[in-house]
Amino acid sequence: MKMKQSKRELKAPFLLHGGDYNPDQWLKYPEVLKEDIDLMQSAHTNTFSVGIFAWSALEPEEGLYNFEWLDKIFDDIHSFGGKVILATPSGARPAWMSKKYPDVLRVNAERVKQLHGGRHNHCFTSPTYLEKTEKINRKLAERYGKHPALLLWHISNEYSGDCHCDNCQAAFREWLKEKYDGNLEALNDAWWGPFWSHTFTDWEQVESPSPNGEDGVHGLRLDWRRFSTDQTVRFMENELVPIREITPDIPVTTNFMADTPDLIPFRGLDYNRFADKIDVISWDAYPTWHNDWETTAELAMKVGFIDDLYRTLKDQPFLLMENTPSAVNWHPVNKAKRPGMHILASMQMLAHGSDSILYFQWRKSRGSTEKFHGAVVDHDRSPDNRVFQEVAELGKRMEKLAALQGTYRAAEVAFLYDWENDWALEDAQGYGLDSKQYIKTMHAHYRPFWKQDIPVDVIMKDHDFSKYKLLVVPMLYMMNNQTAEKLEVFVKNGGKLVMTYISGVVNEHDLVHNGAWQDKLTGIFGLRPLETDTLYPRDRNHVLYRSKYYEVKDYATVLELTGAKTLGDYEEDFYKGTSAVTEHAYGEGIAYYIGARLEDAFQDDFYAELLKTELINSPVGITKQEGVSIQVRYNEDSLFVFIMNFSEETRDIQLDQLYDDVLDGGNVEGDIQLDSYEVKVLRVNK
Repeated sequence: MKMKQSKRELKAPFLLHGGDYNPDQWLKYPEVLKEDIDLMQSAHTNTFSVGIFAWSALEPEEGLYNFEWLDKIFDDIHSFGGKVILATPSGARPAWMSKKYPDVLRVNAERVKQLHGGRHNHCFTSPTYLEKTEKINRKLAERYGKHPALLLWHISNEYSGDCHCDNCQAAFREWLKEKYDGNLEALNDAWWGPFWSHTFTDWEQVESPSPNGEDGVHGLRLDWRRFSTDQTVRFMENELVPIREITPDIPVTTNFMADTPDLIPFRGLDYNRFADKIDVISWDAYPTWHNDWETTAELAMKVGFIDDLYRTLKDQPFLLMENTPSAVNWHPVNKAKRPGMHILASMQMLAHGSDSILYFQWRKSRGSTEKFHGAVVDHDRSPDNRVFQEVAELGKRMEKLAALQGTYRAAEVAFLYDWENDWALEDAQGYGLDSKQYIKTMHAHYRPFWKQDIPVDVIMKDHDFSKYKLLVVPMLYMMNNQTAEKLEVFVKNGGKLVMTYISGVVNEHDLVHNGAWQDKLTGIFGLRPLETDTLYPRDRNHVLYRSKYYEVKDYATVLELTGAKTLGDYEEDFYKGTSAVTEHAYGEGIAYYIGARLEDAFQDDFYAELLKTELINSPVGITKQEGVSIQVRYNEDSLFVFIMNFSEETRDIQLDQLYDDVLDGGNVEGDIQLDSYEVKVLRVNK
């Protein structure tokens, strides 16, 4: 299956720079709205997301619409050549709707109906909410669909959560009937019904997971999360009906998220299910820069991983829909970005494939939850403060990077990531309950590639594996037969595959494979896992690999070899002298198995050797020091080379050829230095 590229292209005359604009909060302050238009130009911004939480301003009473204020905003932004990303307002409904139509209110897992308030708390199944969102979206499309400032639709905001009301229970049962072809016995088999006498004899007996009821059937929990994703996608598709009908050429997006503080892909929904329904991937990035538990470079690596994941969902540039120019207001500690950090972090987004730097928020609110959330315009309303000036400087630099728009990344290495696998592994009541750490394991294997500036795609199991030389598959605990077959074909045809411990354990229903491991995997890897030893946090083992000792923590899988060659053995415990790291020639390719959770130094050395063997190199031959990241984007003629210093020290760089300096002008070659948080963008012909 090919990646889900869009037929509706984002047609902007520039890289997008701007962000969430909430004029509906300032309608009683016309002088502020006038000031905004002047400040937008001073900040070198050009694109604004409007209407995200504006439903009560657009429809203050049922059927009574007020669009005049939004008309003026469209016209004012258009007057200086700016563009509008128009949001559908379903993320927060007006109070009159909750009062009159209580079916729009969400019911939590404890079966308690929520009151009006907050945001992102509606029922995705509610007939009323489906009708009301479709209607307001139709009004917006009819009114603004032909406005020259309209660039993109922003569908709702940060879809999330689930609802357990009676409507959702009925919808869940219908979803299950379709999935299991109306065969309740098939459902019981998939959920291992006889366990604890959890066999169902009537569809009406099935309910969503609840701490007050059934919460231990893993197949039920997995299917509920799948249903919740599908129901959210269905809700989004309902929002899209009038938009596709009235504005068929305007692309659409919805903004994805990441979970903090570890900055991992949002776990609440399977974003892969959204990818072919929207035209542009966008996401909201709020890294905890300058925290006290990791280096700036380590956090930048995590940002790069999510960038590569979301970009690869459609194999095209993505948008940074939200970030803050300084501090947020909802981290445990809301530390300001240090001077230079905002520009550096923004350039990293562009380097990994973004065509935008957009903020939440344009102007700080005066009241409520987000009044202290970072913004371009602070409460002082001044363009002279540090944050505004840094935003303006970034805008100037982005204007010099206009040719970057639409350029692409190219990778010979892919990582296989799977949301459903994350859910299933999280549920698994085994191993170390706090040490499974699927995403951290992905990071541990991604880190060496990021450090060596090797481009990486992060793909899904339904993507095409054949375009890559090397495929890395950490902790794919849940693996169906189709995925195993695709891996087999990949290796047979010459691919190099790396897989780790705790992979291929359960099938798509979260049932352990009969025989514990698929025969197909035994064929690919030439081994069979016998048992996985779970270590206490202070326990350590060691592996001897290429005449060096590496520390093992958390997990050590004992292997029986059926044809694989040993690369590294365990040095301690009852499995001392048995294989921990193996390789196995299979068809035209090679499959590597890493049976233990090893220290970072092992990943560094293992992948460095593998990359050398496979002749996989950085796209450029630039020499650098620790903490510097080099990323490349391409067009038909040129390479755009981003050299970014994520360390707190000056770093030496040795260029491999003559480059054009895109930001500072002129040419540059030989030895250069980058100050802390400094970035260079160079260009060279192919």
